[in-house]
Amino acid sequence: MNVLIYYAFAALAGICFLFQVLYLLIRQSSLNKYLSTQEPANVNIPVSVVICARNEAENLQRFLPAFLNQKYPVFEVVLVNDCSVDDSKWILEAMEKEYSNLKIVTVTESRNFVTGKKFAVTMGIKAAKYDCLLFTDADCEPASENWISLMAAEFSNPENDIVLGYSPYHKTGGLLNAMIRFETIKTAINYLSAAVKGDAYMGVGRNMGYRKQLFFDNKGFASHMHIMSGDDDIFVNQNATSTNVAIITDHQSFTLSEPKRTFGQWIRQKRRHMGAGKMYKTRHKRLLTLDAFTGLLFYAALFVCIGNPITLYSALGMLVLRWLLQLIIYIKPFKHFWGKDLLWLMPFYDLFYYLSINVFGLMGAFGRTKKWK
Repeated sequence: MNVLIYYAFAALAGICFLFQVLYLLIRQSSLNKYLSTQEPANVNIPVSVVICARNEAENLQRFLPAFLNQKYPVFEVVLVNDCSVDDSKWILEAMEKEYSNLKIVTVTESRNFVTGKKFAVTMGIKAAKYDCLLFTDADCEPASENWISLMAAEFSNPENDIVLGYSPYHKTGGLLNAMIRFETIKTAINYLSAAVKGDAYMGVGRNMGYRKQLFFDNKGFASHMHIMSGDDDIFVNQNATSTNVAIITDHQSFTLSEPKRTFGQWIRQKRRHMGAGKMYKTRHKRLLTLDAFTGLLFYAALFVCIGNPITLYSALGMLVLRWLLQLIIYIKPFKHFWGKDLLWLMPFYDLFYYLSINVFGLMGAFGRTKKWK
């Protein structure tokens, strides 16, 4: 290969390196000072917790009691049984007798249209008694009995219409689990940092909240009902402002989820999620696309540069310097979000992260998912 081509790839790597460093320093570092623990506030804002479940009988037995037994004065749990054909109905009816704060909403399959999660969420919101809504999934469990208290406290500020929390995956061991956890933490750094800077672009439905009035004032999911995913991230993208979003990062406010166990399950999950990005605001799409593209191109250009002694050391220097900067900025959030063990193989996981978001981003842009589960 002509030496000029190696120099060209080295220049390309340098351009991508510069953007990635600026993104780290300007965009992602803002989260660090907001990572804290706090005592549950003494608030009594009435709260409705909305959970949608489709064929989640086992998870309802395991996790729903932890939400129903939260240490909080006034709340209800609205459980939307969405077209389940397993034993969910009988389990919920038994729980309804035991817990007075459980409200069951049943959705049945229609012959005229396919009911997706957005329809189920909408039914849950309509049935909710209170204005302040918290959302999670049937396969999640709260990290503590103070989950509602910590999340609801953010609504005590009347300017806060949206509350974004964090939902880690359990550590189970293995390569896939490590990759899933790394991606989850890095995604959280991205969307929580953006919210801190007054430019929130997404939330995660496993742990977030917003006001019922906000939902109806903005016609709910009407503008993107045709997309199966997006009940969380598109809604936040369309309705967040520079002043109406709060974040909560206390460990007791986490909701934990079981990760996918096989690559096939994980790929199906990612395909469902990625289709929502095309509905983001233009500036968010451009920034996220630029980060994804330059991240992958950086590694691709380095791979070429390492093949020639002339560009080898400059390529390794950029790789090491970027890794050190990542360690400096990421060490606190990775520890706080229970991912300390992932730091030392960061270049490997980081390469996988950029490869996966580019692949699934393309799949989401040109494909369409017809099922939410």
